[in-house]
Amino acid sequence: MQPELFSSDTIFSVSQITDLIKEILEGAFRTITIEGEISNWRPSTAGHIYFTLKDSTAQIKAVLFRGSAMHLTFRPKDGDKVRCTGSISVYAPQGNYQIIVNKMEMAGSGNILQMLEERKRRLAAEGLFDSDRKKELPFFPRTVGVVTAPSGAAIRDIINVTKRRNPAVNVIVLPAVVQGEGAASTIIKMIEIANFYELCDVLIVGRGGGSLEDLLPFSEEAVVRAVASSKIPVISAVGHEIDWAICDYAADKRAPTPSAAAELAVPLLSDLQSALINYNQNFYSEIKQKIEKARLIIKSFDPSSLELRFRSIQQPLLNRFSMVQEDLVLNFQERIKNLKQKIQDCKIILENASPQTILNRGYSMVTDKDGKVIRSAKDALNGEEIIVKPAEGSFTAVVKQ
Repeated sequence: MQPELFSSDTIFSVSQITDLIKEILEGAFRTITIEGEISNWRPSTAGHIYFTLKDSTAQIKAVLFRGSAMHLTFRPKDGDKVRCTGSISVYAPQGNYQIIVNKMEMAGSGNILQMLEERKRRLAAEGLFDSDRKKELPFFPRTVGVVTAPSGAAIRDIINVTKRRNPAVNVIVLPAVVQGEGAASTIIKMIEIANFYELCDVLIVGRGGGSLEDLLPFSEEAVVRAVASSKIPVISAVGHEIDWAICDYAADKRAPTPSAAAELAVPLLSDLQSALINYNQNFYSEIKQKIEKARLIIKSFDPSSLELRFRSIQQPLLNRFSMVQEDLVLNFQERIKNLKQKIQDCKIILENASPQTILNRGYSMVTDKDGKVIRSAKDALNGEEIIVKPAEGSFTAVVKQ
């Protein structure tokens, strides 16, 4: 139904008029961007986020479903001014309308966030944030350097925490402008001075909390590269826990606050004392064990023990020598026996193959008068005189047929 077709006396049910409003609103505002202040920010256990967008005179309910919430590049909170893009939806059971948000960015800083994300991706692709570039913090730093504003709350917190944890650790303040124009250059200069003169064992670079714009110097590419190239281990401590800067990723450690950075850099004196006591006890125990072991070894070298040890080494060798000797004799005897048997077998074969042995079996050898062996009857002629040689003696015969 179209609104212009309704007469003044048309009567609607609640569902009809709600459906009509839903059709008009959702059809007209399929994609819309609204700017306002977050109020009543309420994440649900399912991952969806419900909140209200408001300005000085009006408000609208909003919902950010889990799939879209996962793509947020910052942590929204009550009071943040944001720009939300989505579609208008009418919830008929309660007669409410709301915006279903698909994209959210900080109002007035959306382009900044996009720029920072692009810069972070580009520097990460260079390997500037790789874990193998990270340096270990010193176990017991003698001096902690701090690149920050000399009169801010951050340096006071760092000094207080350091003195409480270990009064023996010195703190050197390298004063820098931490926001606004020229801040990045002074931060870089202080990092370079600390490295050139080797002023400290660990370097804290940071400041207290502030707006996104206030923290921008710590995301400048030149500052990030200076942090990454520092030979002194760097702890990044920019803003409060929810804040972030690109130098957090390039630093060797990231601390949520300047106070936490001091706790990371400076070990508790009581912990060091306890560690030294434990090391001393362990050292004494190990030395005592080594001495006892040495005594047992020396004791095993008295004459009777040495003779027993020599016998224990010699006897197996003698036994092995005797066994090898017996095996060698048996082996030679077996080989000689086999050779004798083989010679005997060859003798029998030769004897069996001798002409005399064949003649002894009753055979005779027939030759002509010239001594040529007659092997076939065809070789003999009628009337020819032949010589027959049996096993013993010989006689002549005449071929008749």
